[in-house]
Amino acid sequence: MDAQGRGRADNIDPADQWVINPNTGEYELRLGDPAPQSSVPGPRRPDRGGRATEVVPQRGRRGAGPQEPQGRRGRRPAKEKSRARKVLAWTAGGTAVALVAVGTAGYLYIKHLEGNVTTADVGSAAKSGFSKNGAFNILIIGTDKRTGSGNEGYGDRNSVGHADTNILLHVSKDRTNATALSIPRDLIVNVPQCTTVEPDGTRKVVPATDGERFNTSLGQEGRDPGCTMRTVKAATGIVPDHFMMVDFNAVKTLTTAVGGVDVCLAHAVNDDDSHLRLPAGPSRIQGEQALAFVRTRHSWGNRGDLDRIKAQQKFMASLMRKMSSSDTLTDPGKLFHLADAATKALTVDKGIGKVSTLKDVALELKKVPPKNISFVTVPVKDNPADGAVHKTVVVDPYLAPPVFDAIRNDVSFTAVKEKEKAAKDTAAARLKGSRSAAADVRVRIFNGGAEGGSAQDTLTWLQNDKGVLKSENAGNAPAELARTTLEYAPGQASQARELASLMGLPGSALKPGASATGSQGLPAMTLTLGKDFKGAGVSFSGPKKPPSVDKSTADKVECAS
Repeated sequence: MDAQGRGRADNIDPADQWVINPNTGEYELRLGDPAPQSSVPGPRRPDRGGRATEVVPQRGRRGAGPQEPQGRRGRRPAKEKSRARKVLAWTAGGTAVALVAVGTAGYLYIKHLEGNVTTADVGSAAKSGFSKNGAFNILIIGTDKRTGSGNEGYGDRNSVGHADTNILLHVSKDRTNATALSIPRDLIVNVPQCTTVEPDGTRKVVPATDGERFNTSLGQEGRDPGCTMRTVKAATGIVPDHFMMVDFNAVKTLTTAVGGVDVCLAHAVNDDDSHLRLPAGPSRIQGEQALAFVRTRHSWGNRGDLDRIKAQQKFMASLMRKMSSSDTLTDPGKLFHLADAATKALTVDKGIGKVSTLKDVALELKKVPPKNISFVTVPVKDNPADGAVHKTVVVDPYLAPPVFDAIRNDVSFTAVKEKEKAAKDTAAARLKGSRSAAADVRVRIFNGGAEGGSAQDTLTWLQNDKGVLKSENAGNAPAELARTTLEYAPGQASQARELASLMGLPGSALKPGASATGSQGLPAMTLTLGKDFKGAGVSFSGPKKPPSVDKSTADKVECAS
């Protein structure tokens, strides 16, 4: 018996067990009742399938105080958007990824969901935990592995599971925007050396190979998702923090759990290879049809992978809209069925392997407005080595670097919101005003996540090249920072502006605060070199505007063509 059925009849829907807590005013799911159940059958009502189901009365908690009149308290609350517990699921390509948020669902059901999630040890390729305080990158991997019933007829049934669909999801630090960067499976890359963990716990070193298709970064020679994460870093310069991986079954189970996903076709499709058959115009698809939609290549554009990626992005945007719609968020039963299907579909790294952590990821992503979620594809061009028949692509050396730089520097590909613009204007204003002479700048330099020796290199550069003689190396910072900061007291603002000018620090790096005490007993600013430090004398200033690229956003309905 699973967690839903413990202490109650197996056929009770979780949606029928929501009751209000008079102490908090919140709806809670009561999955287990410590009090013995009466052997006398209670009143019966039809369940969702039309079967007679006993109505189990809810008991008040001991010491909870007087209960409010509940009336038909066994039914789920209608239109309680602010109280509904949220589940956000994303599907893309021959795959899906679900970010699960389960609120007051009860200990037993949480434990049930914990047992669904599969984790993989990828060593240092992934972070050991998830931080809600900064920008984050999650690599979503859809494999072409054929597992589960009904998948035997799809393509290479002996596939070890290559990286068939790949999306690097970047969520901004301030949660105003996100970018989903699609990486073509046929992109030619250099796959770096990586270490994998074998089933028996031993470690295996897989050597580097050059000039390979991106999809071979997973599965080939026993490579694991950590190898794919390292390949993304080598190809784009963007470091994934975590990964989520699913196979064919995820598209079928998740789209069915939400009652189908709405798609639009510019023309009718009848594809014998993927078995997709849909009329022109809008359709609602789920299960096998949904899988066929994200798998087909011959139905779109030039019948290649790049056009399939565009269709997959439209599908993903539609599913996101479905997840945020009121008929999903206010239906506890649908949310719990979705949570169960989503967690069963996932394989993730150990850093986000708990349902509570997946909930945190989902809630952070939920803060991003759909209109500011951009879908972009790595700019590529045909591989000249292919000759007349184009089978693979390579990174466009002119168009791709600005896209990578924008993501690394947390630049939105959509219009900046007024609130975000005001914050940037405030940061920029810190750079305006009088500046001290370099000889009057007094600063202590900490290493807060930069490469070893960075504080000393910066000190040497400032003193020898820039004349900032009142500077000193303060060693390692108490904690690592993602971005470099310069903290200063109000009376040191002119010094801060001079140092920012010398180092190319953006206004966002300047942090008005308090001064520190230098080695000579005099007040000094505090410069902490974060992980974004690129080297002594290298400007921190990243791109201020995104490059002009072909993109779509999650709020718009577009027909696949």
